[in-house]
Amino acid sequence: MPGEDELRVNHRIRFHELRVIDENGEQMGIMNPDEARALANERGLDLVEVAPQSRPPVCRIMDYGKYKYQRSKKATTSASPEIKTIQFRPKTGEHDLETKLSNARKFLERGDKVRFVMRMRGREHAYPERWVALMKAHFEEALGEIARITTPPSHQGRTISMMVEPT
Repeated sequence: MPGEDELRVNHRIRFHELRVIDENGEQMGIMNPDEARALANERGLDLVEVAPQSRPPVCRIMDYGKYKYQRSKKATTSASPEIKTIQFRPKTGEHDLETKLSNARKFLERGDKVRFVMRMRGREHAYPERWVALMKAHFEEALGEIARITTPPSHQGRTISMMVEPT
């Protein structure tokens, strides 16, 4: 059985009768494959099997090359940016923080969104507003020119999170 990307075209269709739809979406009825292929050739188009599981299978007369191109174009444009997560703690070392921010920069330059998550433990819970200010300051300093904050730092339980997207 062909996969989603492998539709049967023209002589690869192996059924005794087909339900045929023309290039305008009009039903042409049930006919044998040779008649349908002849009709498609007459119009300079291809006979493409679009629903092999139905009985009789549904085939459409269309330009298969154009159809494949439009499908691949649609797949690339519909790919939404990924959300990458960068996790750290309030006491994370300066160099480690620089490394995490450089990774965030790479993600943003690629067009992905980045979620910064600061996890607090123990006495760190006593000063959440201090950590929010620290998070904002680090972001502004390192990534302010290539990204903007979409969700400002918010404190929930033992985490402070902030969402950033490329400008």
